[in-house]
Amino acid sequence: TKKSLKSEFGEFDFETPRDRNGEFEPKIVPKNKRDVSGIEDKIISLYGRGLTTREINEQIQDLYGIEVSATMVSNITNQIIPEIKEWQERPLDEVYPFVFIDAVHFSVREDNRIVKKAAYIVLGVTVEGFKEILGIWIGENESAKYWLGVLNELKQRGVKDILIMCSDNLTGIKDAITTVYPNTVPDTIQQRCIVHMIRNSVKFVNYKDLKEFTSDLKLIYTSATEKEAYDKLQEVKNKWSDKYASAFKIWETNWDAICPFFQFSDKIRKIMYTTNTIESLNRQFRKYTKTKSVFPTDMSLLKCLYLSTKNISKKWDQAYRNWGPILSELSIMFDNRI
Repeated sequence: TKKSLKSEFGEFDFETPRDRNGEFEPKIVPKNKRDVSGIEDKIISLYGRGLTTREINEQIQDLYGIEVSATMVSNITNQIIPEIKEWQERPLDEVYPFVFIDAVHFSVREDNRIVKKAAYIVLGVTVEGFKEILGIWIGENESAKYWLGVLNELKQRGVKDILIMCSDNLTGIKDAITTVYPNTVPDTIQQRCIVHMIRNSVKFVNYKDLKEFTSDLKLIYTSATEKEAYDKLQEVKNKWSDKYASAFKIWETNWDAICPFFQFSDKIRKIMYTTNTIESLNRQFRKYTKTKSVFPTDMSLLKCLYLSTKNISKKWDQAYRNWGPILSELSIMFDNRI
């Protein structure tokens, strides 16, 4: 059977042998394959780096003189869907000392209209001290109910225990944690992000008072003990209550989710007091997806995030600094769990 074959040296005619029963399977050039130039790998790589279909077409034309349509890019990148499914279902470690959860929102086309979809992202720190993306899920707007489903899936994949979970101001996440991991003693610690608390407080503050106000807030979360921090909160509240009483309601309402990090040393506090670890990851996702204002489908968004994940995680080749003492402290605080 004759067919035209594309290679890195140009295009040429090629004859595929066949037998009467159709049982012969070519190995070097498989059936239905018309490209052995490595273009498919290059297109997938360019797609993962955030290039648009037009930019991919321009790059491939410059290199090989071949025109690449949007349909062709979609068909080629669809080859990684089984790989994504395998990655999403892979077994995980039994214990993660730290887990960070957050959601990034993207515009996706659905039923001839553009809607906002949330990419639910879970980032774990292994017992060896390395960062690992445990999974990415595309769903509706961020909610505790959806996070409950994500945590249940992590448990099904082998995660038996999470020591410390860090999140932003998502309502109901503590109930979701205790529902999925009810038998841990002590309970999985939920740490509310201090940076989010500060942001929610300063939105009530006039610009002229902002510097002094944030300096006073710093006295709270840099305190040595929880009692000292709570006393500082009352002092700062009394100082500013006449002007900005609303700025302190969120601190008092969420104090039980703010204070856990005071029981740890500075090395562990630095890791858990903020979700900057996962927000840094989200910024890199934004970098890779900034050229795509609207994704045609949920799967196209997931493909782009997965390929971005592969590029980002290549740089995570070192454990957290001073991980040995950190692990030692955690093993004492969480006896028989790590």
